[in-house]
Amino acid sequence: MRIGIMGLGRIGAFHAETLAGLDEVESLVVTDPVAAATAAAAERFGAQAVDSPEAVLSAGVDGVVIAAATDAHPELIRAAVKAGLPVFCEKPVARGVAESLEVLRAVEDSGVEVHIGYNRRFDPGCAAARRAVLSGELGPLHTVRSTTLDPAPPPEAYVAVSGGIFRDCAVHDFDTVRWVTGREVAEVYAAGGNRGADYIAAAGDVDTASALLTLDDGTLAVVSNTRHNARGYDVRLELHGMRDSIAVGLEDRLPLRSVEPGAVFPGGTPHDFFMDRFAGAYRAELAAFTEVVAGARTAPCTVADAIEAGWVAEACALSLREHRPVALDEVRTG
Repeated sequence: MRIGIMGLGRIGAFHAETLAGLDEVESLVVTDPVAAATAAAAERFGAQAVDSPEAVLSAGVDGVVIAAATDAHPELIRAAVKAGLPVFCEKPVARGVAESLEVLRAVEDSGVEVHIGYNRRFDPGCAAARRAVLSGELGPLHTVRSTTLDPAPPPEAYVAVSGGIFRDCAVHDFDTVRWVTGREVAEVYAAGGNRGADYIAAAGDVDTASALLTLDDGTLAVVSNTRHNARGYDVRLELHGMRDSIAVGLEDRLPLRSVEPGAVFPGGTPHDFFMDRFAGAYRAELAAFTEVVAGARTAPCTVADAIEAGWVAEACALSLREHRPVALDEVRTG
């Protein structure tokens, strides 16, 4: 099949490399607002270079990968859907939930599959955790802990437009909690602070945050995030049930140092980047998209799924701002 890629920044170039290595993908058509990035990707991956998203859509592609800036996502999704092409789009759907809802209304009756990129759904550990929950082997859950600790803050320009730590970082945890447990979030309480880069506070954001989520069956989920984890990129998930407890990310490259006498775990080189930690998940995610393009499956993470994680992020941002619990129904109704 022939896949178009719109956006060739860090994640777009990474996706191009991954797609070029999949047996199902015969050729790529690439574009980026920066002509040099387009030319470099075309040379590196043997792709056809074109000068606009419109040119990608008219180049005989079978599906489209959108890795452009967030502000461009809604327009590009609509254009691809109008052309009848299956879409993979990096999260988020749009900068805010209101605009995401507009995209949902535009695509939900189109019959075109739109797959939003929440890569942790394709991480083997997260998938195993979901199977354990759904099989009942853990018994009823009582506590979930989801952690995303970045080794260093993103650039100032990114922070200025990202929407904040709940919308650009913790939203991965929110999606994972929903997907693994099969439950919805009923209420949140969030707290946060700033201990590092001044430009994060200047943007009205926090660099460290925690959120207590109450799920619709009473399970409690604790989500922890920071922009400053000097030891590396730490993503973990714990699920504690009435019969058993399991963990995702508890492996030798865990960026955590034990001070227990004689402890040698973990002994590996710590993960230091999300592309390192989730390289396999990204490959599996794009392989799944080729199945969507081929008509062999429906989108494994829909626009509606992404919006549900977005509502949790909105509720957490409101909770942080007003120092109070926020029910999800409150943000859904405005």
